[in-house]
Formats: sequence, C-alpha cells, structure tokens
Amino acid sequence: MLTISQLAAYAGVTVRAVRHYHHIGLLPEPERDRSGYRTYDAAAVVRLIRIRTLADAGVPLARVEKLLDAGPEEFAGGVQEIDKNLRAEIRRLQNTRSRLARLAAGEHLALPQSVVDYLDRLRGLGVGERYIAMERDAWIMIAAQVPDLIDSVIAKKHEELDNPDMVRLYSFFTGELNWRAGDPRIVEVADILERLMIRAVEAGEVGDDGFDDQFVALMDSTMLESAPGAELVLAILKERGWSGWTRIERVPADRLDTELPPP
Repeated sequence: MLTISQLAAYAGVTVRAVRHYHHIGLLPEPERDRSGYRTYDAAAVVRLIRIRTLADAGVPLARVEKLLDAGPEEFAGGVQEIDKNLRAEIRRLQNTRSRLARLAAGEHLALPQSVVDYLDRLRGLGVGERYIAMERDAWIMIAAQVPDLIDSVIAKKHEELDNPDMVRLYSFFTGELNWRAGDPRIVEVADILERLMIRAVEAGEVGDDGFDDQFVALMDSTMLESAPGAELVLAILKERGWSGWTRIERVPADRLDTELPPP
C-alpha cells in the first residue's frame, strides 16, 4: 500500500494535486489505515497517471472523468471534440498575437490596415511624424464614425496623392507646424488648397460626407489646436469665399469657371 506522497511521486504529480483531484471527485477517496492516513493501491496509481496525462494534453478537468470512464468509441469522439476546441483556441491565440504584433507599431490601435498603409505612404513622401500623428488621430475618429466607408475613402486619398498639388501640399508638413503670420508658406498652402477645392467642386466630389456638424467642428478644432498655422491658412481661404477645413462650404459660384490660381 502507498502513502499519498508515494502515490504522487509514482504518478508525477504533487500531493496538492492529489488532494485537489479528491476534492473534485476525479480520484476516489481511499481507505485509511489505523492512524487515519490515506492508503493507495496500484489502481489508484494507474487512474492518477491517466488523469495527469489527459490534463497535460489540455483536456479540461471537468471533462476528464467522462473520458476516464468512456468506452473506446466514446473516448475517441471526446478526444476529437477536444482537439477541435483546442485548434480553435490556437487560432484565436495566433490572431491575438498577430494583433499584438501590429499594435507594437502603434498605429494599428483603432485603425484599419488601409489607413496604416496610407500613413506609411505619407511617410514615404517625407511627411513629419508630428503631422502624421495628427492625421492618425483624425483617421481614428473618422474610422469610428464611418467604418464601412473608410476603405473607399482611403482609396480616394491614394488617388489624390497622384496629384502633384497634393504631393506639394504634403511637402510643407515635413517639419514644425508653428507657422507665424507673414510666413510665405501660408499663402502657398492656401493657393494649393484652393486649387484642390475648386477641382473637387467641379468634379462633384463635395457634398454629404456622412458626418454631423458637431463632429466636423471637432475635427476642425483638433487641426487648429495642433497646427496654429492652419488658422492663418483658413483666414486667407475665408477671404476668398471658402469656409471649413474638414468640410468645404460656401463656394462662390463665380469662381468655379475662373482660371485656377497658378501653381
């Protein structure tokens, strides 16, 4: 006869594990000797080894007892079901690891891949990280508002980057954005934006953007707070009859057919 310590040693588990298996009913309580100590036989060793083997294989303890007492066919079916569940859990964990790896890059948090790729393209144009951070935060808010449209919106943004004016516009955002009054970049940026606005209106690309006025105001205020020079640009555009940064409004009809400001 074996003591609980000897049983645990033969089965390769701890005494604490043996007591736990007794507590949950996996291992029947044995008879006790005259001193009140548990005594075990070979059958207990075999059952405990089988319990340990199933547990080490990932079988939940709640299902171990059913498998221990199952016939060959039922046992095989139970193992297949457990294997199916384990494979599903492995896929879930692999997906979690992939998401964590993407999150390490920072921009994947709350952003779809299409936006991340777009931001990478801006980096390729030399756009500075400060401006990238502003765009990233804006796209996070936009993606949350129109998740089903974000990929098509980004596809349009990629098309716009084929326009030399747009590339030129982004070339101004390679460094600091604290432009002061009188900085020649302010007028040049306003000229470029006006050309882009006129083309967008003539192409019928200005209309319902799917955002409410409060959200548009939030986007505009975020840009103005992050880049003080933007307010100076908007002031020039307002003098020319334009309004808004996120949403273009109040376009003077007599400007649509006029010659575009020179590049």
